[in-house]
Amino acid sequence: MSVKQELRTAEGAAPVGAYSQGLVVGDFVYTSGMGPLHPETGEVVGTDVAEQTHQVMRNLGAILAAHGLGFDDVVKATVHLQHLKRDFAAYNEVYKSYFTRPYPVRTTVGSDLMDILVEIDFVAYKGR
Repeated sequence: MSVKQELRTAEGAAPVGAYSQGLVVGDFVYTSGMGPLHPETGEVVGTDVAEQTHQVMRNLGAILAAHGLGFDDVVKATVHLQHLKRDFAAYNEVYKSYFTRPYPVRTTVGSDLMDILVEIDFVAYKGR
């Protein structure tokens, strides 16, 4: 019996490669890195980092919800920004609107992304 349970939902962006939307392992849920793709069309949503961050968060929220979790269950986020210095403030403003204190721990780095401005993945705790 596998210790990994796959999470999949049509409400979040479908994988564009060989990866799962999310996995449940023990008391934790791990999401893949989500971009700002529309779940139905697969097209990039938004032309600036704020719009794209909202879509990323909607995609991640759908994956969490598929296992009965929400943003308050997130304990760690890893964020990749195409233009770290230029876009950090706008992305951060949108990102923090989805959480209450204490915020999850977070790493934010600049990355060469494939025609998107932001990608985020989560680790959430479901052990309550």
